[in-house]
Amino acid sequence: MKLQSKTIKLVPVEATKHDALKIIELRGGNKQSEFLSKTSQDINAQVEWLKSYLMRNSQGLEYYFFIVRLDDDDKIGTIRLYDIQKNIDSFCWGSWLLNERKTRSAALESCLLIYTFGFEKLGFENSHFDVRKGNEKVINFHLKSGAMIIGEDEQNYYFKYNMSSFIKFKNKYLGALK
Repeated sequence: MKLQSKTIKLVPVEATKHDALKIIELRGGNKQSEFLSKTSQDINAQVEWLKSYLMRNSQGLEYYFFIVRLDDDDKIGTIRLYDIQKNIDSFCWGSWLLNERKTRSAALESCLLIYTFGFEKLGFENSHFDVRKGNEKVINFHLKSGAMIIGEDEQNYYFKYNMSSFIKFKNKYLGALK
């Protein structure tokens, strides 16, 4: 399945120093890192983490992508599908960030692409994810897409999203994919 839309595409991350450096760069910005879990700034530690990720990827347990502009092939962000829970037919997605070079519709497009991958390619019926409290833009984005808050703790809101909500959301914004 080609994961490409109007202005971006999703490209799998590889366990290389080049990809590790790009991830550190993308996650290192103040705006980008404000609502993300902390990661090591050590290139070798990042490469080792990517190697362990590739093992999980080869087992169909996790998928990590760069968000790449179509016009100049610049890696402008990341997005990840992980925490697959077959007992509830659900996947989690996150590590979602976009830098200042993002296209106007990159957030919408990357969200639609990761849901397309999870629901249509992998065949899941549900998605679960968390968003840090205070990240109002992202919280509102998810609520407008049809996601529901099902819980919270001190740090996060916990969301659930299903295939039927995705279909409505996708049909509403189909133009963003083409």
